[in-house]
Amino acid sequence: MNQRAIRIGFVTVSDRASRGEYEDLGGPAMRDWLSRALKSDWQPVSRLVPDEQPEVEAALRELSDDEGCCLIVTTGGTGPAPRDITPEATAAVCDKILDGFGEQMRAVSLQFVPTAILSRQIAGIRGQSLIINLPGKPSAIADCLNAVFPAVPYCIDLIAGPYLETHEDFIQAFRPKHAKKPG
Repeated sequence: MNQRAIRIGFVTVSDRASRGEYEDLGGPAMRDWLSRALKSDWQPVSRLVPDEQPEVEAALRELSDDEGCCLIVTTGGTGPAPRDITPEATAAVCDKILDGFGEQMRAVSLQFVPTAILSRQIAGIRGQSLIINLPGKPSAIADCLNAVFPAVPYCIDLIAGPYLETHEDFIQAFRPKHAKKPG
């Protein structure tokens, strides 16, 4: 098990927010949700980058390889517009893509808006980091995290990351019966 402090990366992908023309609402929404969900002590590591694939890839690599984040969540850049490149950047840096995350997030989002079929968010593994693309709207971020987060702690266990505990009154992590807490 990784003995370093638990670090979680947050990447907001937005041209306007990176230029200071627009307040980043997605980054704070992701941090707030995880603050309510996680019982484990953790440290946030945040990045704000424009919709430029090389910059998004660099931020993801840095958070995974240099900062040692076990979980990296992104917001923005997952639609069909020409500058929406977050899924491409994520796929480019990941060793494995976990299709079920995107499928589940779209399925849940379709309960709220028919345009969820336009969403292209994905998730994947880079080394000992799980990277999850989330939508840009704060309420959609919560909907998607509510849908997929029960599987996140066990996924991080499987890639030899730190043991994440949740506030079970907010969200319950699922681990198979044979999965035991280390220590």
